[in-house]
Parts: sequence; structure tokens; C-alpha cells
Amino acid sequence: MTQKQQELWYRKGLRFECTGCGGCCTGDPGYVWVNQEEVVAIAKFLGLDMAQFECTHVRRVGNRRSLVELSGGDCTFFDNGARRCMIYEVRPRQCRTWPFWASNVATIEAWQETCEACPGAGQGHLIPLAEIETRVSVIRI
Repeated sequence: MTQKQQELWYRKGLRFECTGCGGCCTGDPGYVWVNQEEVVAIAKFLGLDMAQFECTHVRRVGNRRSLVELSGGDCTFFDNGARRCMIYEVRPRQCRTWPFWASNVATIEAWQETCEACPGAGQGHLIPLAEIETRVSVIRI
């Protein structure tokens, strides 16, 4: 274990198990950042050509791209009736790494806020430090 790893407040790991509540997919407006690889994968999964997919499901934010949202902030790919993601198999890296974002694990207080917002954070399986660091390194939120 490196010196940095020894100093991390979560060096013994953190608990997380998705409850499928959909809270991370719904609510206040925000951004679900996507890169070209993710756009291609989602379009292919949905059987849409790239132009059609981007016109319907992607918005430009500066020089970045984000999935569009429904009015109210819900992700366009969240099925509210079934309470599930319609593109789960190809969901963006931002979604795959939740709740292990740098902003959520920066401090104990930030993690506690995450646990208050997400019923699966702080519960379930112990996610080891190495896995947390891998997920945190995927995307900066």
C-alpha cells in the first residue's frame, strides 16, 4: 500500500450496494457526461444511427456532451414505471462509477452527504480501496 493509500480516510474500503431506487437517475437537473465511445455504444444498443441518436439524446455543454434530460431532470433513459435504466448494459462511465466519484469521497463529510442521498451508499458489500480508486480515476465529477 502506498503512503497516499495509507492516508486516505476510506483506506479500509466503503460499503455500497445499488438498491435500484433510481435516485441517481432522477431529480434535479444536471449532466451525464458522455464521450464518443459511449455515444456510439448507446446508439448501437438502441439501434439508432449516430445522427439520429445525437440529435435526440445528446446536448452540447461547452465543448463537452451530456445526455439530455426530461423536464424536471430525470434521465431520458430511466424507465420510471419499471424503475430501471433502459441502457444499463451500456450506461455511461459516470453512471457505472457512482457513487465513487472524487467529489463524493473527497472527505468523510462528502461521503456522509452521499449516503444521505443514496440508500445504497454506506450499505451492502465492502468495496476495497483498489476498486474505489479505479472507479474514481475513470471520470472527474
